[in-house]
Amino acid sequence: MGSHISKVVLVFLITNYLRLVYWTNPWIKGSADPREAHRKYTPFIITFWHGRHIMGPFLRPRGENIVAMFSRSADAELNALAGEKFGLETVRGSGGRKERHDIGKGGARALLLLNKALRDGKSTAMIADIAHKRAREAGKGIILLAKLSGRPIVPYIYAFSREKILEKTWDKTAIPLPFGHSIFLMGNAFFVPQDANDALLEKKRLELTDIMNKLTEEAYSRLRKDA
Repeated sequence: MGSHISKVVLVFLITNYLRLVYWTNPWIKGSADPREAHRKYTPFIITFWHGRHIMGPFLRPRGENIVAMFSRSADAELNALAGEKFGLETVRGSGGRKERHDIGKGGARALLLLNKALRDGKSTAMIADIAHKRAREAGKGIILLAKLSGRPIVPYIYAFSREKILEKTWDKTAIPLPFGHSIFLMGNAFFVPQDANDALLEKKRLELTDIMNKLTEEAYSRLRKDA
């Protein structure tokens, strides 16, 4: 009971803090409109980098169904509960290591659930890089999901002018702070052929990594110029 109450209190604090951040960080000129992606591509696969995804639920347009994949770790449970408070549907698993098709840790089951959601017309969200591996390098899990489903990946970057970087975390997690500015950028639809072989899957993984890193650099460059 004590554990349950603690989670309820923590989720309440987290969600209300994130609301404060959202409402006190207006988007700068030139930000993208996430409704455009939903109009063009639904159902599609949304992806973020680890450590830069915490504000992602605020990009869900009203009335849109999004099924998001969260890690099965205890640390990710609060993230998943907060995501549900913001209207996301959640599945638990982990993405694929770049050298393997077997994604393990419930990841295979999670990919099947995400693939089913896409077939049912629901967009999905999955982090591109693999927890506790090399940050900002896409794993194969999201590439496999695009291959299996035939649906496009659309990279999302949501960055803030005021952030607290947790230097000791593997992904240099960025905690957005209130009373600054923000920017949202998204990449073009990124398809993976359903007959892709191993060599093409690896090529697509590297392409996605490059696209997302360039978008990240562009986002922070625009924020610095707007300061």
